[in-house]
Amino acid sequence: MNEQIREIAKRLFGLRDALGIEPAEMATACNISEEEYLDYESGKLDIPVAVLQAVSKHCGTEMTALLFGEEPTVTSYSLTRAGLGTVMERSKAYKYQSLAAGFVHRKGDPFIVTVEPKPEDEPIHLNTHEGQEFNYVLEGTLLLSINGKELVLNEGDSIYFDSSKKHGMKALNEKKVRFLAIIL
Repeated sequence: MNEQIREIAKRLFGLRDALGIEPAEMATACNISEEEYLDYESGKLDIPVAVLQAVSKHCGTEMTALLFGEEPTVTSYSLTRAGLGTVMERSKAYKYQSLAAGFVHRKGDPFIVTVEPKPEDEPIHLNTHEGQEFNYVLEGTLLLSINGKELVLNEGDSIYFDSSKKHGMKALNEKKVRFLAIIL
């Protein structure tokens, strides 16, 4: 696991420990098994955004505090200059650039997501999280699977969907994909 995932895992453990929450309660809040939750918390597995979102809601903290280790402080506006958003590379395949990490009590979490190409025969990793999601493709061609339906999105295409449905994505044509994702 890369260092950023280990840091997030430490923050998950620290938050749970500080609040006196048992692993079973946190696993229930994330709708996963206790064993799976403990694997995320120990840094054995890459931690899906869905888990981070569930933990942040259950514990009353900002998701970006779990991702980046800093509590947001801005209340009137948050300006992110081109290329300067807080970046987290969750794995070699995904890189997230937060566009509003400093804004307190956001109603949504906007990110620029970069997806690196994988072998064509590699399956799409599916996840779910509460709420809704908006994706707008900036560069490349994205294969998006939502509840078993596969959709191809090209540059300029957008989609808004119920993120409680199983979904996942993959870069096509052996080229990286960049898209704006807003998680609500």
